[in-house]
Amino acid sequence: MRVRRSVSTPLLAGLAATALVLPLAGQAGAADPADPADRAAVPARGTAHMGMGVLEHDGRGAAAPGGVSTLATWTEGVDVASHQGNVAWSTLWNSGVKWAYVKATEGTYYKNTYFTQQYNGSYNVGMIRGTYHFATPDTTTGAAQADYFVNNGGGWSKDGKTLPGVLDIEWNPYGAACYGKTQAGMVTWIRDFVNRYKARTGRDAVIYTATSWWKQCTGNYSGFATTNPLWIARYASEVGELPAGWPYYTMWQYTSSGPTVGDHNHFNGDLSRVQALANG
Repeated sequence: MRVRRSVSTPLLAGLAATALVLPLAGQAGAADPADPADRAAVPARGTAHMGMGVLEHDGRGAAAPGGVSTLATWTEGVDVASHQGNVAWSTLWNSGVKWAYVKATEGTYYKNTYFTQQYNGSYNVGMIRGTYHFATPDTTTGAAQADYFVNNGGGWSKDGKTLPGVLDIEWNPYGAACYGKTQAGMVTWIRDFVNRYKARTGRDAVIYTATSWWKQCTGNYSGFATTNPLWIARYASEVGELPAGWPYYTMWQYTSSGPTVGDHNHFNGDLSRVQALANG
């Protein structure tokens, strides 16, 4: 039997050509979420959390190993925000998680609605814990956001159980990746934040970021490496290239799909090193 192709082939070719021209659903929203046609893809203000843009921009590599790091030992930790709700801290503790970071604030307009359960709950099971601030450099100054953070859960005390605050600076989930700032402008904004945080608490804030974002939005600036510990985000079996200046990472967020709580991290050292960071 002969198969007739005269009708179906042009039709398929036309569909293929159309598919090449039209963007995938949601693609325009990811590239330019300010486009009115794609506003449904933009998350609500306040819902941002650590690593929100890592999978979209950096992807996921092979699973990270659970063994020994190049600096001898890893200590397992997690980071949480309001989207995790009430966290099963005892389950995490029994699985070997010994430290945690809890989102406290975002911009100067949002406080984590689950902060008390998450911050006190991690402490009550024995974890060393701290808090982080999700930066929105397009809304207010770095100094203003540092003040808001410290005033709403981002403080520090030398009790052996409280880690220094973290500046979570990464892709903008609400608009342009670099928040509309030049590379020099972004460096200035970060400097204003960490300087005010140091003035308020006596501690140098940890900087959480991804190398690709840091290159794009700060020009791979190296000036914070001598003062601010690095928390690097990369979902792969190796941490890969670090931002300029930092010879090593202090913490590594290696997955967003871990057990109990998705965001799991390796501290680059044993528990005594986590305690040392807490004690300053």
